[in-house]
Formats: sequence, structure tokens, C-alpha cells
Amino acid sequence: MRHGAHSPCSDAYKRLVTLLLMLAYTCNAADRNLIGIVAQAMKLDLRLSDTQLGLLGGTAFASLYALSGIPIARFAERFNRVRIIALALAVWSLLTSLGAAAASFGQLVALRVGVGIAEAGCSAPAHSLLSDYYPREQRAGALAFYSCGLSLGYLFVSFVGGYVVLHQGWRAACLAVGLPGVAVALLIRSLITEPARGQADGLSAAVAGDTPTAFSARGEARELATVARALFLNWPAANIVAGFTLSSFASYGAWMFIPAFFNRGFGLDFATVGIVLGLVGSVPVALGTLLGGVVTDRAAAHGARWYALVPAAGLALATPLYLLALVESGWQAAALLLAVAGFFQYASLGPSFGVVQNVVGARRRATATALLSLCLTAALAAGPLFTGWMIDHFFAASCPGRSPARCGAALAQASRAGIIATLCFHAWAAVHYLLGAIGLGQQMQAAADPERSTAPGRAARAQVSSR
Repeated sequence: MRHGAHSPCSDAYKRLVTLLLMLAYTCNAADRNLIGIVAQAMKLDLRLSDTQLGLLGGTAFASLYALSGIPIARFAERFNRVRIIALALAVWSLLTSLGAAAASFGQLVALRVGVGIAEAGCSAPAHSLLSDYYPREQRAGALAFYSCGLSLGYLFVSFVGGYVVLHQGWRAACLAVGLPGVAVALLIRSLITEPARGQADGLSAAVAGDTPTAFSARGEARELATVARALFLNWPAANIVAGFTLSSFASYGAWMFIPAFFNRGFGLDFATVGIVLGLVGSVPVALGTLLGGVVTDRAAAHGARWYALVPAAGLALATPLYLLALVESGWQAAALLLAVAGFFQYASLGPSFGVVQNVVGARRRATATALLSLCLTAALAAGPLFTGWMIDHFFAASCPGRSPARCGAALAQASRAGIIATLCFHAWAAVHYLLGAIGLGQQMQAAADPERSTAPGRAARAQVSSR
């Protein structure tokens, strides 16, 4: 049974909405990470360098993802968010599938740019939807559950993509990973109803701005500037955004090449790499993400600073574990350490997304997520490119003038060194989260109070104008 846009919804229905949105994010993460899983096979088939793989895995995807995210978010503040998510999901899934027909590096770049544009229509409207289903004190947990799609997507692309690339090639893997998203898009369009803006906060349509004002370029610029000030010019939120961006830079850059490193350094075939890293990058990450959200929701009852302290602690523990994993001589110990490190690192997702949603008003939440995504997109673009460049640099220094096929040991060592250099950015991110704890409670309270304190006045004015 579908719920009306302005009616209260049951807990069961809210769980269904969260599950479907999490599945959309699963498809988002799977398609985004596909290049990393098929990288070695694609490299050999099309004779690509690691720098080109970094461009495909990061820069090509991110080039228009960042620019398209903000206008899509502004549409999501005004129009039906469910339709936006379903359409975007169908488009990026079809473009991922079309990778099977690509015959050159240039064609792959064009397709990855298209995937990036379409994927920008996922998280911004999804975060806004969830914030209208869950009150402030439950948002970190709900957003953490949604964020589990990141690990489930990596599990899916690792298992399915790794198996298919071994037995059928990387082109077939594009089809196997891309097409399921079309079915999820149909489910979302059929089963999720658009909620009233601000309904989870107990705000009326007049207070939440349920009916958007007339469009004007000046008005849109003013709204964008208001959200940008909340995120980038307030000490707490700005440090949390900086920490999240730096941690994402390290994560995107390292995990783009960790599958290739397990092949180069440990001699594992693509299917084995897919299974091992699929488990490493999914189950512990999902558990860490969920636990981070639940712990933060409970700890935040004693102070909003825990939205920053939980991620800071997680990253401080994850960084040395990541570095130990990369210097291990056996793949089993390396995989175990990567799993534990991922558990602690991804405890930061729910709290970070929760802060971004809680420092702005009801009709600015999609825009806030889009601005955060702009920062994360910069990390996505730069991280893999930086790591690939570092690997190529170390390889050229250790084995000048030789091809990777004739200098395998040097390529493995170069991969290890490049990934380690990238992972060190997690420590820098932890410092910013610690700094973000200072004054965070005041900023979140200031964002909540104007909506509530102005409610009686706005409601009264609405009644007067209606008479």
C-alpha cells in the first residue's frame, strides 16, 4: 500500500524506503567501482597505462559528476525526488552496460563521463528523502544504513565482476554489473511515494517551504550561497567536510589499485581477487558503517560533538592498520588487516552525512548533499589519478625503459608504495574531524531553532493571508 505524500508512515514502510534507496546506492557503488575490478584485464586488452586507468576510474567519472550534482539537487528541492532517482539510476545502469561495446580509451572515457552525470542524481535526493522520513535524532542511523549500499555494491561488483571477467572477459562484466540497476529503478518508481518536506521534523508546509518559490537565477544563487556558508564558512561543518574529503581521497585512490596489487603482488587470479576483496570491502565496511551510525545517534544524546569524535577515532585506528596491511608478505594477513581497517574507517559515513543534513533546513538538504558530493568528487577525481601517477613514477624509477610484463616484481613494489602514500591521507582527515568537534553542537542547534522558532509566526501569517 502506498502512503500519501502528507500522511504519517509506518516504521515498516520507512524501512522499505530505506532498503530501496540503499539498493540504488548499491548499484551506484557497483558501477562506480567496476573499473577497479576489471582494471588489469582492461589494461592488457586495450594496452592502457595505470595513469589512464586512474583517469577512467576517477577523473572521467568525476569530471561532470561534480558540475551536474548541484543543478540536479536544485531540481530535487523543487520537484519529485523519487522520479529523479529512478530516472538517474536507469540511465547510469544502461551506460555502464554499454561499456561492453567500447573499442577504445576515448569511448570508455565518454561513457564514464555519462555515468558520472547520471550518478549525481542518486545521493542528493536520496539523503533529502530520508531526512523527511526520519527525525534528526535518527538520521545518522538511517543514513548509515543507506550508506551500506557502498559496501554491498563493492561486494556485488567484486564477486560478479571478478567471476565474469575471469570466465567471459571484462566486456561481459560491464553487462552483468550494469543491467540489474534498471530493475531497481522500476521498483523505486513503483513503491516509493514523495513525502512532505520537513514532515519528520514536525514542520508544516508553510514552515518547511513545501511549495517552492518561483524560480529565479538570483534566488537560486542566494539559496546556494546560504548552504555553502553553512558547510564551508562555519568552523565545525567545514572541518568535517574537509575530513570527509581527505578520507575519501585516500579511499578512492587506494581501492582503485588494491585489486590490481593483489594480482601483481600476490599472484591471485581475477576471480580470487574478486572474492577476497569483495568480502574485505563489504561485510566489515557494512558493519562499521551501521555501528558508526548507531553509536553516534546514541552518543549524540550526550553532545553533538560525537558526530565528529566517532569518525576521528575510527580514522585514527584505521590508518596504521591500512599501512600494516600493505607491508604484509602474505595475502591472507593483508586481507584481514584491510578488513579491520575498513571497519573502523567507515564508521565515519553515517555521522558525516548526518551533520550535513542537520546543519541546513528542510528544502536545502539535497543541495547540501550535492555540495558535499562536489568535494567528494574532487577526491574521486584526484585520488585514483594521484595513486596511478605515484605507481607509474615509482615503477619508472625502479625499472626504467622496461615494460610491466618484463618487470613484474618492480610493478608490485611500485603499487605497494603508491597505495601507502595515498593511505596516509586518512591520518590528516582524522585531525580535521577532531577540530570539527569544536562548536558543532551550537551550529546544529542554530540550524534547528530558526525553523521551529519561526513556525508560529509563519503559520499566523499564512492564516491571515488566507482570510
